[in-house]
Amino acid sequence: MVILSYLACVQNEAENATDWPVYSSDKSGSKYSRLDQINVDNVEELSLAWTYSTGDARHSPASTIQCNPIVVEGVMYVTTPGLMLVALDAASGREIWKFDPSAQVDSRGVNRGVTFWSDGHEGSIFFVAGSNLFAVSAADGALIESFGDGGVVDLYAGLGREVRGLFVTAATPGIIYDSLLIMGTTLGEGPGPAAPGHIRAYDVKTGEIKWTFYTIPRPGEYGYETWSEYSWLHNGGANPWGGFTLDEEKGIVFCGTGSASYDHWGGNRLGENLFANCILALDAATGERIWHFQAVHHDIWDYDIPCPPNLVEVEVEGEVIEAVAQPTKMGHLFVLERTSGKPVFPIEERKVPASQIPGEETWPTQPFPPEGLRYAVQGFTHENVTTISETSAEAVRSRLDSMDTGDIFLPPSEKGAVVLPQFNGGTDWGGAAYDPEKRWLFVNASNEAEWISMQPSEPPERFSSYSLGERIYQSNCQVCHGADTTAQPGSHSLVVLRSIVPTRSKEQLDQLLKNGRGQMPGFGTLTNDEKKSLLDFLHDRGKSDLLNRADVEMSFAESIPYVATGHNVFKDLEGFPVNAPPWGTLSAIDLDKGAVTWQIPLGTYPELEARGFPPTGTFNMGGPLVTAGNLVFIAASMDERFHAFDSESGKMLWEYQMEAGGYATPATYEVQDRQYVVIAAGGGGKPGTKAGDTYYCFALPE
Repeated sequence: MVILSYLACVQNEAENATDWPVYSSDKSGSKYSRLDQINVDNVEELSLAWTYSTGDARHSPASTIQCNPIVVEGVMYVTTPGLMLVALDAASGREIWKFDPSAQVDSRGVNRGVTFWSDGHEGSIFFVAGSNLFAVSAADGALIESFGDGGVVDLYAGLGREVRGLFVTAATPGIIYDSLLIMGTTLGEGPGPAAPGHIRAYDVKTGEIKWTFYTIPRPGEYGYETWSEYSWLHNGGANPWGGFTLDEEKGIVFCGTGSASYDHWGGNRLGENLFANCILALDAATGERIWHFQAVHHDIWDYDIPCPPNLVEVEVEGEVIEAVAQPTKMGHLFVLERTSGKPVFPIEERKVPASQIPGEETWPTQPFPPEGLRYAVQGFTHENVTTISETSAEAVRSRLDSMDTGDIFLPPSEKGAVVLPQFNGGTDWGGAAYDPEKRWLFVNASNEAEWISMQPSEPPERFSSYSLGERIYQSNCQVCHGADTTAQPGSHSLVVLRSIVPTRSKEQLDQLLKNGRGQMPGFGTLTNDEKKSLLDFLHDRGKSDLLNRADVEMSFAESIPYVATGHNVFKDLEGFPVNAPPWGTLSAIDLDKGAVTWQIPLGTYPELEARGFPPTGTFNMGGPLVTAGNLVFIAASMDERFHAFDSESGKMLWEYQMEAGGYATPATYEVQDRQYVVIAAGGGGKPGTKAGDTYYCFALPE
């Protein structure tokens, strides 16, 4: 049993080098450890110390684990694909206790980690499953009855308007400041109604809301004029779904916010849309805004800021200044002074193409950091098509002739626009790792193109039930499930969905559409007519069942006149990305120089490897870990391997083939003078590979 007697060490993680007590290592988000028992000289000897299998993976559609474990005084706290909370002996992987939230409430969603708090005597673990925030005893896994309603806080409460039935959860853990638990939310992003993305601080003992920051400003608040008049009542999103970092000494909490909903048409939210797509610095005690920086104005690309900024230091003209460094989906790294938000390196507002979609008013400029801080491939033309084969290259060029190509901020069009990076491209929720000794940032990125087109949401006067269902699928479901009719092991593809739907009863399907499951949000706002048509499309029926527009009730066609056809996968003849590799990278950025020091492909396709191709990189999901042993550990890639790289050079020193992809961020810690490195191999998720249920833990031989 864990002895919870060292609150001061948890509050000052720099002095507590043996544990990993906070999501991303510490409250600065460093993903850094001072441990160096495992180092560049001996990492090749690293071997499996233990594994823990959760036993609740789902294989069709594939589940995932995105959890970054925390370790407190030799006890590890993890979550499972089914969102159970588990305490393990960190040295052996032995299960100590397990808490299953489904006994209390619906526990759908994804969980990336948990938050630990102690009063010096007893410890609490806070984590979210479904739309509920739980407080669980760190000692025995029992609910803490004094928190909220018997240990549970309803995340719908306090959102300011009636949103019950809409998708509201929190995939990423909150952060502790004094006696406050500061939380964001994960919300729906489709054309239907979405909840607002308020930031809320809860009392750690009672669950009472102590302050709220409104990311869509209300009348009279700063930024209100950057939206349409009634956006605060009707628009949603602008939510910090990627978590928080904290300068505890200054009392400043930082986050990055997502785009406003609907993601791809903003005619009902004209303007820059503060505080969507912003780096926010708030007073941690009161929630008052200190400063903001908007990384994307009036987002219609789904270029959320997917993670909080790292707290860093930068030497400028001989003076070391405190700053924050924000990775983005665009592959832009913005470095800003910590207390003022002023750019450390110049940021240019550059003109970008205007949208041609009726009712849309794109912002004329977007901010760009210096070229040295653009670490992902940006924009796509005929010139950078695949180099895997000339046959594939010619086929791709032929397809591009009928599409819009070019700028990174190319607006979605009815014709179809190629987007690079894609909406899951650049850096996602894994964020970056920071080495405070080198003042280097290590960040992974995905470089795969996709295409997106827009179509009127209003159907013609006469249409089939199947065709309406296809439109609804494209605008709500295709972003995750795609239009691919080729099944892959564990994938979420359309053909897999069509194989599952006939095995479910009407009641089960109605419940699924209403409440969602796993990573799938609920679609409770769809009308009965829309639900029937969507199921007709998924059953591959209803093509001759003609309907009259006047007889069909629709939920969003009038308020959102144009919808996307989804984020469409764009592959060559062999199923590889259409653009030239590398398709995934790991970069080291020297913050003093404001430039990439080294960049390498991250991951490989085994089939191309067998044909003699060097590593091409792959789409990747999850973050890096950097240590004082001059090592960068990262899984993330679709080859399902766990890697260790020399942080000085980027040379790969060790890798381990797992049974499923490690789409999570690793952690490292020490127990009884032995250093361990752990990674969740849950597979599935956005990469669409097979599911797994195992935590792999490594150490040097005893």
